[in-house]
Parts: sequence; structure tokens; C-alpha cells
Amino acid sequence: MHPETSAGQRPRVPSMVVARAVNDSVRFCLELAALAGLAVWGWKTGPDGVNVVLAVVAPLAAAVLWWLFVAPKARRPQADPVRLLLELAVFGGGTLAFAAAGLETSAVVLGVATAAHLVATFVLGQREPKRR
Repeated sequence: MHPETSAGQRPRVPSMVVARAVNDSVRFCLELAALAGLAVWGWKTGPDGVNVVLAVVAPLAAAVLWWLFVAPKARRPQADPVRLLLELAVFGGGTLAFAAAGLETSAVVLGVATAAHLVATFVLGQREPKRR
């Protein structure tokens, strides 16, 4: 039996741990949404053929940037302010891509959710890049 619990009770998880886990999950969803925005923009941009290339290359470029510099297991993790600028470039790019594709509601939702998430990373102490 855990020392802080009585029989039949689960140990308590600190609220900061839960908040950080929720914020990490939100972040993952925002990353996917930003990539989706870039893909949709690419698909709706340019003549046939070019749009297919843009729909693949735009999100791929953002994903490679994220993988190299921002992801938890990034090859070359960056600290703020460079990391924050890279995050703003990817999330902002996805937001602007949704807007340019005519999906203004999606753009607003992604933009507001990104702003809330980034504020939460400061509040929750999640700004340091994870080291391997």
C-alpha cells in the first residue's frame, strides 16, 4: 500500500503533472493542425499538379523544421528565444495557411489555441527544450 493512501484509494497525482500532460497533448494536436493547415493551403493553391506538390512539401518542410529543432527528441534542440520563434513560425504558418485557404474559422481556432498553449508553457515551466 502506498504511504499516502488508505486501503482502496489511488495515490494522488500532483495537479502540475496533470496540467503539463494536458498541455503536451494540446501541443501535439496543435502541431497536427498546423501541418493540416499547410496541406490544405497547398492543395487549394496553384494549378493541378503544383497543388499536389505544395500539399506535400509545405507540411513536410514544417515537420522537418520541428523534428530538427523543436520536437522532444530534436536533433539540435533550441532554447528560447530561437525555439519560441520556430514554434511561432510553424503554428503561425498553419494559422495563416488556413486563412489563405479560406478557412477563417479554423485559422482563428488554431491561432487562439496556440496563443493559450504558448502562454501555458511559460506558466507551467515547459519552455526548456528536453535534452536527450
